Amino acid sequence: MNDPKHGFVTYQKVETEYFSKRGLKRYAGVWSLWALGVGAVISGDFSGWNLGIQYSGFGGYLVAMFIVTLMYLGLCYSIAEMSPALPHAGGAYSFSRTAMGVWGGFLTGLAENMEYVVTTAVVVYFMGAFLTEIFGTPESFRPVWWAAMYVVFIGINIWGVEATFRFTIVITLLALAVLIIFYGGVLFTGKFNLDLALNIAPENPENSRWFPFGFKGVALALPYAIWLYLAIEQLPLAAEEAIDVKKDMPKGIILGLLTLIITGLGVVFLNVGIGDVEIGEGADFFGKSEAPLLKGYEVVFGTGAATKFLGLLAVAGLIASFHTIIYAYGRNIYSLSRAGYFPKWLSITGEKRKTPHVALISGGGVGFLILLIMFFTGGEDAAFGKTILSMAVFGALIAYAMQCLAFILLRVKFPNIERPYRSPLGIPGAVIALIISLATLYFLFLNEDNLYGVVGMAIWFLVGVIYFAAYGRHRLVLSPEEQFAFSQNTDSSEELKTEEPK
Repeated sequence: MNDPKHGFVTYQKVETEYFSKRGLKRYAGVWSLWALGVGAVISGDFSGWNLGIQYSGFGGYLVAMFIVTLMYLGLCYSIAEMSPALPHAGGAYSFSRTAMGVWGGFLTGLAENMEYVVTTAVVVYFMGAFLTEIFGTPESFRPVWWAAMYVVFIGINIWGVEATFRFTIVITLLALAVLIIFYGGVLFTGKFNLDLALNIAPENPENSRWFPFGFKGVALALPYAIWLYLAIEQLPLAAEEAIDVKKDMPKGIILGLLTLIITGLGVVFLNVGIGDVEIGEGADFFGKSEAPLLKGYEVVFGTGAATKFLGLLAVAGLIASFHTIIYAYGRNIYSLSRAGYFPKWLSITGEKRKTPHVALISGGGVGFLILLIMFFTGGEDAAFGKTILSMAVFGALIAYAMQCLAFILLRVKFPNIERPYRSPLGIPGAVIALIISLATLYFLFLNEDNLYGVVGMAIWFLVGVIYFAAYGRHRLVLSPEEQFAFSQNTDSSEELKTEEPK
């Protein structure tokens, strides 16, 4: 194909059975999609989000959360419009492919791939922290917890789409129940104390207890506030497995986002404004904890066997996200490899279960390897969690900016595409989300604590670009995403050429 806007690429002819070996199965309705979106994010209420408190203080974090919520409103309404209009398993990649050509599609897909592969590593890291606390295992045992979790939940995802979505609904509801028990415990025991939420001393006399580090603190907290929402945008990856994507996908995305806004506000207020002199108190303690919700349970309900049991139930929130983001990276790798952007063998699905088992295992292997490298070179303290979380946010922010840009270009270049749902925020909402995502990406590099992890992700991204420029762009396949893009560009200068497979 000669595409003057995006460089020279070549499409290869494939055998007739190519797509028959790469099929998916429709199953998900609106509540399955809602659970997939909420479940992917819910671990953010259990751990990770709180690490930004130490940079911003309580008031600064609330401002950061407000800014991030605006970004996700613009993003989610945009993808709620694009997904039923471009109902392909590629999700974000397919949006950018149609709007910006093959390079736009690849860069978006690569960024999202990095986001989800690393996010599973982040979540399983915090799972290890919870389980280590509950069972008292040594720090050196953490890789065993990680390996066990990867094996079990990749296995469930391979077992079949029915098992994946049924388990997702159950574990998501259980995670929400765990949060509600915590909220009720804080409120009915009278443990909440605003003074504890404001117990971080101001950096200088000009700053207040609400904003102890000024605006810089708000900026540094933005990546951690994102953890309260990160991965809700994965829902379009389920487009080819949704029963009625045009009707159910927008509902699932918006209902999921509203649920997460409520749970996020609840945990930010109620997990920070509590404390115990023996366990730890307020923002100064919970802003550094690897397991803030578990410690919160201990403050509210004591440290007995019942609290241990509740803490074990709290792992459900982490399991929900781990399980559903494994689904996300599996579909992301599947769609990109089916189209030839990634090696094609990664997209093979099982004949009976129709799940992308090769993609699921491969992505899990990369995530586990990242954890092992960091564990044996960077230690196992809270700085580990902050660094790997910032790595996931790096990929997410690039993907968000690309999706918002794709939304704007699709509205401008292809106004006649059938849009079963239209974003009420329109182009202004996408522009706001685009600006916030780019600004937060910049702020990510201002945090010296996490800089080596972010730079590592930038190198990963660059290696991916080199791979595609030198190799991948000559081996593309006319997948559904690619065919749709060509159907919308029939009046452009794109010319399709194919080569026999080598």
